[in-house]
Amino acid sequence: MCIKELQNPPHFKLIDNDQQLAEICALAQTKTLLALDTEFIRVRSYYPKLGLIQLYDGERLSLIDPSKISDFSPLLALFNHPNILKVLHACSEDLAVFYHYFKVLPQPLCDTQVMAKFLDFPQSTGFANLVQHYFSLVLDKSPARTDWLARPLTETQLSYAAADVWYLLPLYQRMWQDLQQTPWQSALTNDCEQLLEKCQKFDDPDTAYIAISNSWKLSPLELMRLKLLAKWRQQEAIKRDLAVNFVVKGEHLWLLAKYNPKNISALLELGLTHQEVRLHGKTMLKLLDQVKHIPAQDYPDKIVRLAEDPRYKAGLKRLQQKLKQITPTDLKPEVIASRRSLEKLMKWHWHKTPQDKLPELLKGWRQPFGEQLIQVLESNLENR
Repeated sequence: MCIKELQNPPHFKLIDNDQQLAEICALAQTKTLLALDTEFIRVRSYYPKLGLIQLYDGERLSLIDPSKISDFSPLLALFNHPNILKVLHACSEDLAVFYHYFKVLPQPLCDTQVMAKFLDFPQSTGFANLVQHYFSLVLDKSPARTDWLARPLTETQLSYAAADVWYLLPLYQRMWQDLQQTPWQSALTNDCEQLLEKCQKFDDPDTAYIAISNSWKLSPLELMRLKLLAKWRQQEAIKRDLAVNFVVKGEHLWLLAKYNPKNISALLELGLTHQEVRLHGKTMLKLLDQVKHIPAQDYPDKIVRLAEDPRYKAGLKRLQQKLKQITPTDLKPEVIASRRSLEKLMKWHWHKTPQDKLPELLKGWRQPFGEQLIQVLESNLENR
């Protein structure tokens, strides 16, 4: 079968005004498949900075310069079109970019990296590896780390960006043919829908303290201090569009929560940078002082690490053994459950509160497997 994309290098058009965008989106509305990608940078900022959007409809490959576009509504209409499947690869970060800039996500969607795991490829298989596997074509990925906000973009940058969608549609079509020989089409759809759901989850400032390293070592009083500091840091990072560790390092917040310094000199003695102290020292000291007015019953509970549960090691081993037994022969066990998801299942089963949501292993296509794994934990409890 002749695949035109393999016979020709990517040919593309740079879209840098609203009229051009409206025209290419109107033509794409007649298609059933679209390939999408983004190029962005995220070094010091809280949010990613969008440099380029790539769109290929099987006929026209468009590189959309977002810095020149004021009306994105034609593109967002494409995103929302229910009869056009949007194909992306390893799209979690692309979805985060779209959601931040547009509050709209491309759906329905298919992620070829997710599809690959149902075809016996390793987890997180890269786009270039799939292209090489299916088409014996080696892509040059060297321009990946580049300044996508620079203008003008070089021909090398543009060609690299174009290749990411030029080969994506034929790749999807070949992989879809293979997937048709398996029972995993609905599982793929389910996992891609979960990507959309995860992208829209809100990072709650009130729980930001939990993600700080070694927070489990702190007492409830110290956690209360950390909670106020981490909430303030996240809100400050969002306000300034600055990565949280460029506001104040997480390990420095931990030290403040642990030792409760009373003055600027003590902040420096703990190891905070001069810039952290100059910009935020007074604010952080005020937050620490506020804790004495908070009743002890409002302090966070001490964080219990799953690994400290006496049932943990044996429980994890039994789950891993059971997972191998129940995994279908055409899947790898880690497609059903990673170690982390097994741990979440244990934590939910042993320590769940009324507010806890169902773990991933008890939802969607994984639910029958998760229920068998839960039985292992329950039988383990009965045998103790």
